Amino acid sequence: MIRDMMPAFELFQPSSVDEAIGVLRRYDKESWVLAGGLDSLEWLKNRVEWPKAPYPRAMVSLEGIEELRGIRSGPDGLEIGAMTTLSELAEHPEVVDRYGVLASAAGQVASPQIRNQGTLGGNIAQDSRCWYYRGGFDCYRAGGNTCYADTPTAMNHDHCLLGADRCITVNSSDVAPALIALDARVVIRGPGGEDVVPIERFYIGPGTDITRMNVLEPGMVITRVQVPGAWSGTRSYFEKARHRQSWDFGAVNVAAVARLSGGIIEGIRLAVNGVAPTPLRLTAVEEAVTGSPPDEETATIAGETAIWGARPVHYSDYKVTLLRNLVRRAIRGVAV
Repeated sequence: MIRDMMPAFELFQPSSVDEAIGVLRRYDKESWVLAGGLDSLEWLKNRVEWPKAPYPRAMVSLEGIEELRGIRSGPDGLEIGAMTTLSELAEHPEVVDRYGVLASAAGQVASPQIRNQGTLGGNIAQDSRCWYYRGGFDCYRAGGNTCYADTPTAMNHDHCLLGADRCITVNSSDVAPALIALDARVVIRGPGGEDVVPIERFYIGPGTDITRMNVLEPGMVITRVQVPGAWSGTRSYFEKARHRQSWDFGAVNVAAVARLSGGIIEGIRLAVNGVAPTPLRLTAVEEAVTGSPPDEETATIAGETAIWGARPVHYSDYKVTLLRNLVRRAIRGVAV
């Protein structure tokens, strides 16, 4: 349903996390969190039916909360404020030097203008990009009982290979697979206090809850991301394949960190995104290549293991080849 007028809402600009949570708690499901505001602005500009009913009466901007900004180094790794911009993350000297896979992922998000405004928290918590869902269709994710993308004539070339369950959307975050490779944790604060969630458990698939993509509930705010130092300074690789190289969302991306000893892969963590409703850590690939040299034979084994069980939906079959090749290149890439 297209609206002629943008519905009214109140804008709140708290100066602390506790103040923000207080407003969110007061308005409950009628509240909406604004980080960089890019994803939210698109919903507002489209003027379609709001994805999460009811339409929010309170927009809570986190822009003025200083404790949510900055990159802090400590003995156990990094703590990165959720409102830290992607440009800051991509250019920070320690991130570039010690956590290159994260700097590379942040630096390939969209365009420079968007990276200057977009935030770490917003990138990892962004909503589905499925054009049926975002176009106001009453699909499963919007509370209906149909997946309009899952038909032979639908526009579904950017949809699932793995993990589909009624909804065949994919996760689009570029930073998420890098954080999974680094074994990061997401710190969330809400009315019940603070919780630290491993990044792999931060995301949930449609089989768990088809209406959301992560564990965030009304009243919750991401405050920071903890990146442990266990994989700092290791060899790393990130690559993003997209339809347009200028600023597009990724069709498939891959992130890997590895330790080599005597030319042999001693340990590796590898994750991909754009192929499933959640970012995926490829543990089967990690097991298959550990103890082997990062050569062409190992890369081939990795690529074939990565696509095992893939079931492309109609026009997304090109992603099978894309996923296979990106994983192969990641294995070769950590050797450099």
